[in-house]
Amino acid sequence: MLTFTLGTFAIALNHLLLISALALATLVGWRVAKRGGENPESVLFVLFLLGLLAARIGFVGAYWNHYQDDLWQIVDLRDGGFLAWPGIVALVIGALLWSRHRPALRRPLGFGVGSGLLFWLVATMSLTIYEQGTRLPEINLRNANGETVKLTDYQGGPLVINLWATWCPPCRREMPVLEEAQQQRPDLTFLFVNQAESMQSVSTYLATQGLSLDNVLFDGSGRLGQAVGSMALPTTLFYSADGRLLDSHLGELSEASLARALENFETPDSTSAPHSATRKPSCPASATC
Repeated sequence: MLTFTLGTFAIALNHLLLISALALATLVGWRVAKRGGENPESVLFVLFLLGLLAARIGFVGAYWNHYQDDLWQIVDLRDGGFLAWPGIVALVIGALLWSRHRPALRRPLGFGVGSGLLFWLVATMSLTIYEQGTRLPEINLRNANGETVKLTDYQGGPLVINLWATWCPPCRREMPVLEEAQQQRPDLTFLFVNQAESMQSVSTYLATQGLSLDNVLFDGSGRLGQAVGSMALPTTLFYSADGRLLDSHLGELSEASLARALENFETPDSTSAPHSATRKPSCPASATC
């Protein structure tokens, strides 16, 4: 399950865990402060923002080569590019410095930060273990010729599966990034699974945008999104050769966030043959087979 859905509202579970951790920290800090001390609510919120800022700076620093040619991408947080450990370090150091100068804040802030961090770490680890235990769904899709294909037909090598639609702005923005990655990593098979749109509209869109995508598939009823527990677009899934989920990304991918996700797969030697050559390909939506 990648998203929490309530009616038409959907939120990524990792975002929900962060918000829940802040709420728990605030509640615990407030309860401790009632027994003696200063309410840490405002300080916790500032520390939360400080942690997010440090996590973003850490990510940008680690993947600087993907940002140096377009500095505006640094402030575009839609790619979900954050590194957890710089954020945690900044949050803890900030809490220690704040407590040093305000003794009445030490105990409530310490309990609040400790409970929030513990909840987030345990919940995140549990979610990761659950996700990585899931397998490639056994569902049928259609290719650009209208033929029925099994998703498991592509198993046998590493897979990157992108759930998208032409009406989805983040999907449209990330498509050139995925197209470039498809060309640069022939050892990986990229599947572009369109959600509930006609073949003609998708073919027209790809042609007008000048996109050349292999393995464009069609999921008319949105069964794949339901199977993997994601009701939001775009969603990108990363599977090992044996069909085990390695990672997932909800939302728009930038060059940097995709590069980080692709670290799950080993970079092939230049002398090795690409795995994808041994699997059944489908025609690009913009091509005639």
